[in-house]
Amino acid sequence: MTTATELKVRRRTEWLEQAGILTEALPNMRRYAGKTVVIKYGGHAMGDATLAQKFARDVVLLKQVGINPIVVHGGGPQIGRMLDRLGIKSEFINGLRRTDAATMEIVEMVLAGKINKEIVSAITDAGGRAVGLSGKDAGLIRARKVEDEDGVDMGFVGEPAQVDPTILEVLRSSDIIPVIAPIGMGPDGQTYNINADTSAGGIAAAMKAKRFLLLTDVPGVLDKEGQLIQELSVEQASKLEADGVISGGMIPKVETCVNAVQQGVDAAVIVDGRAAHAVLLEIFTEHGSGTLIRR
Repeated sequence: MTTATELKVRRRTEWLEQAGILTEALPNMRRYAGKTVVIKYGGHAMGDATLAQKFARDVVLLKQVGINPIVVHGGGPQIGRMLDRLGIKSEFINGLRRTDAATMEIVEMVLAGKINKEIVSAITDAGGRAVGLSGKDAGLIRARKVEDEDGVDMGFVGEPAQVDPTILEVLRSSDIIPVIAPIGMGPDGQTYNINADTSAGGIAAAMKAKRFLLLTDVPGVLDKEGQLIQELSVEQASKLEADGVISGGMIPKVETCVNAVQQGVDAAVIVDGRAAHAVLLEIFTEHGSGTLIRR
């Protein structure tokens, strides 16, 4: 009779073979054993059903081989669709969704409710155990209101003021994978909508993560010729931003990675979430799958 342990080992081997990285993965498992990997999950990777299923399996695999994955998810498109259905107008100012009281209610419902539980269910279906949290749970993310943008009050848009990783430290020693919605609570008890990238970076820093993976809809940071830059130091990243090579929506992503590294994360990686098994490729292969930023 096949034991539960034997079944898990067989499943891990099959998944790594399907990803085409079985031989490379085995030695790298030891390097990451017992380490924390924070993954910001969003964009096309979350909206594509096939990629979502593979992502859930990959996260389960990380946990099974002794790595401590923490998933922080976004959900902008889903929020937008729900607001449209309810006839609630929403506007973006400098990339941030202005969030009034009615919008905040929908943001929390979609992020901490629908999306969060869908990801938890996907991980469970893949053979893992997950628990859905928001930044409000156990005081995980204490938020402060962001400053006005171009003179406009952004409402209940916040940013992490403090991250208390106590609940995540408790879960680290269990077989449970935390799935976190980027919502925080202010000192007045008010709920705030927080950018998912920023939330994930703050959590990675608080956990002193081995890796912070930021899944995006691009291959990573590109040079002037449009070629992928595989590795950058913090200093090099700042120079590329000053030179205009890093521009537009890539600027806040790179700055989030730089901040995480400067606060104790071993390295941050901007990864193409559209690629199947992007997380496994980054963790378990020498060449990785995106742009790695380290001190």
